[in-house]
Amino acid sequence: MKQLFFSLLILTAISCSQNSGTEQKRAELDKLKKEQTDLREKIVKLEEELAASDTSASNDKSKLVAVTEMVSKPFNHYIEVQAKVEGDEDVTVSSETMGNITSLNVKAGDKVSKGQILAVVDDRIIRQGIAEMQAQLDLVTQIFNKQKNLWEQKIGSEVQFLQAKTNKEALEKRMGSLQEQMDMTRIKSPINGTVDLVNIKVGQTMAPGLPAFRVVNLSSLKVTAEVAESYISKVSRGNDVMIYFPDIGEEIKGKLDYSGQAINSLNRTFNVEVRLNPKDGIYHPNMVAVLKIVDYTSPKAFVLPLASVQKSSDGEFVYVTVQENGKEIAKRKTVKTGIIYNGMAEIKSGLDQGDKVITIGFQNIIEGDAIKL
Repeated sequence: MKQLFFSLLILTAISCSQNSGTEQKRAELDKLKKEQTDLREKIVKLEEELAASDTSASNDKSKLVAVTEMVSKPFNHYIEVQAKVEGDEDVTVSSETMGNITSLNVKAGDKVSKGQILAVVDDRIIRQGIAEMQAQLDLVTQIFNKQKNLWEQKIGSEVQFLQAKTNKEALEKRMGSLQEQMDMTRIKSPINGTVDLVNIKVGQTMAPGLPAFRVVNLSSLKVTAEVAESYISKVSRGNDVMIYFPDIGEEIKGKLDYSGQAINSLNRTFNVEVRLNPKDGIYHPNMVAVLKIVDYTSPKAFVLPLASVQKSSDGEFVYVTVQENGKEIAKRKTVKTGIIYNGMAEIKSGLDQGDKVITIGFQNIIEGDAIKL
């Protein structure tokens, strides 16, 4: 009987627990449904507001553009050619005699003076020859002096005196020749400058004419270029130039110092030069440059991107902005272009100071369109 009672109590508790859990879930579901309804109302309201905004925007048919205001300014056209830096004194130094290098006295970057010994070729055999020749010369000099004294005292014979003199002079010439050969074993700088390149090392065998050093005078540099002969009538000494050095990212102004009049028959070009002012060693021989020579200039010109100038059967034209009834309107203007350089066109006629030319967004515009800046 007791067991039956306890069983009924457990079943009742379970039933109550299940009923309580179901009620909680129903309450939670009702809450979520209410939140869903509120969200739907907010979504509908936002959609209506956006639709109204889009309708307002669609009524504005102005086209977005950018303009360039016409202000007269200098306009130049350039002839562009590849160029390089050269030295007025840029020499290759070589040995004058055959032999092994026994001494190397300089390295690349050293400053040297004219006549300075850069390296020495083996001179042992020549030095030995000079020593032997000097001994012989000392002997014949003594004999000559004795014969000279005797001749002056009217004691010796003229033949003996002349023979002694001849022997002495012959050995002096041979000595001079050996000393010249000795001097040829010294590789010397022919100019004041800087050692730019060393092609030899101690122990290396040298032969006459083989390049051993390169010496450059960095205080006297120039930019040189070759220009096509078709420009010879437009290029002359004194022309303004711009020189760009891509390796150092620098551009400088200058004037043409030399314009050749002789045409190279092989490549149909003529030479031009611009002198450089030394600047803390920033320029170096063989440095690459771009030389831009002014061959046309207009001190006061209207300039536009060439792409913004359109063409029709009536000629060239652009669109400018004008105000009508408080709105910006596109208006077509006929123009005439002149010289073109680097994507920019000189406008010879058709525009006035202050005109606002549409340079971006002009592709989809026709005259009378409303525009927005």
